Amino acid sequence: MHDPHSDRMSARETRAAGALALVFAFRMLGMFMVLPVLATYGMDLEGATPALIGLAIGAYGLTQALLQIPFGVLSDRIGRLPVIYVGLLVFAAGAALAASADSIWGVIAGRILQGAGAISAAVMALLSDLTREQHRTKAMAMIGMSIGLSFAVAMVAGPLLTRAFGLAGLFWVTAGMALIGMGLVALVPRAQTHLRHRESGVARQAFGPTLRHPDLLRLDFSILSLHAILMASFVALPLALVEQGGLAKDEHWWVYLTALLVGFFGMVPFIIYGEKKRQMRRVLLGAVAVLLLCELFFLLFGSSLAALVAGIVVFFTAFNLLEASLPSLISKVAPAGGKGTAMGVYSTSQFLGAALGGVLGGWFYQLGGLGLVFGGCALLCLLWLGVVLRMAEPPYVTSLRLPLAAGALEIADLPARLRAVPGVTDAVVVPDEQAAYVKVDSQQLDRAALDRVLMVDAAA
Repeated sequence: MHDPHSDRMSARETRAAGALALVFAFRMLGMFMVLPVLATYGMDLEGATPALIGLAIGAYGLTQALLQIPFGVLSDRIGRLPVIYVGLLVFAAGAALAASADSIWGVIAGRILQGAGAISAAVMALLSDLTREQHRTKAMAMIGMSIGLSFAVAMVAGPLLTRAFGLAGLFWVTAGMALIGMGLVALVPRAQTHLRHRESGVARQAFGPTLRHPDLLRLDFSILSLHAILMASFVALPLALVEQGGLAKDEHWWVYLTALLVGFFGMVPFIIYGEKKRQMRRVLLGAVAVLLLCELFFLLFGSSLAALVAGIVVFFTAFNLLEASLPSLISKVAPAGGKGTAMGVYSTSQFLGAALGGVLGGWFYQLGGLGLVFGGCALLCLLWLGVVLRMAEPPYVTSLRLPLAAGALEIADLPARLRAVPGVTDAVVVPDEQAAYVKVDSQQLDRAALDRVLMVDAAA
């Protein structure tokens, strides 16, 4: 029997987290691999225009944004596994439709269908069902790392696979990855119960406070802007590498490999600085300013291969930094018991940004070429900078979910008692879950005092 309070993840937890991280990775790999190649190879499709290429790049984001939260709620009702299996099957069907298409409209339809396989919320909920409280953050970090890794691999694998098998072959590989994902789900241990958990799932009661919280809205706008800029840039940058850099479209992989390797290692010191020195607001503002400078650099100086590669390296350093730090900021800023809902709104904003960026990037390129795309991205960066300038320094807190004995729920002032403990900044009691959610500053928390409150209340 495994010790329920052990500091180490059990074999079952490790298997669950590993398998679900791989499911995420294979699905996201399939989604991302088309980004670096669609703008260049997609122009050979019947009816292709830059505006429609942009729509094909961003189309998945719209259905993903619309269906992600509803699918998460559905998984509470009918179970996680049916939603995940059906979602992966829909994703595979979308990839197969895009692979079979000989026109741009067929690819757009396939991408829309791919996005309809919106399983993110259901996967995160299943992960909560299968991991203990003290290991949940670790397990979710494994999934976060798998998404980041899949993006990096996709930027390199996409051009190489398309060079070998063509655009249709790339979509068939994507469909195969979704089917492999279904096989991986079969390896996930079965959950005995569905855990109602506000840190990983959406709670209706938390929607209002989430949508009224100014700094959460600033962070939602941040991820929307980041992914809009990413998608618009992926309409323009592959074309710029061909048109202005003179680099054949089947050689782009080394540019992205260089950019992602340098970008990954380049962001680490800034993340460490921001967390250790408690300067995440400064890091956020700096990274947005760097993105703005990158877009202006592409606009004014991106006329040679060397300049474009240098700009792309700096762009991905700032992008990776923002992609890694924004979810951490959401966790810090979200009220107690509101993290799951805040992340649901955040993810929806991210996918809306992807849809918006793809559509606008393609349309701008059709209207005014590369210059208009880079100029439009620079303007969005400027607006984004203005939005986050007014953001407060986030509280440096982590979230805890504390199970409560039945007797504790009868104490009317329990949230106030919890908030009175040194280091506790916020607390909410959820009777339906027989649990309290607290936000704590780990550097100041008096854990013994917190345990005493819980023990006294449990005995009351």
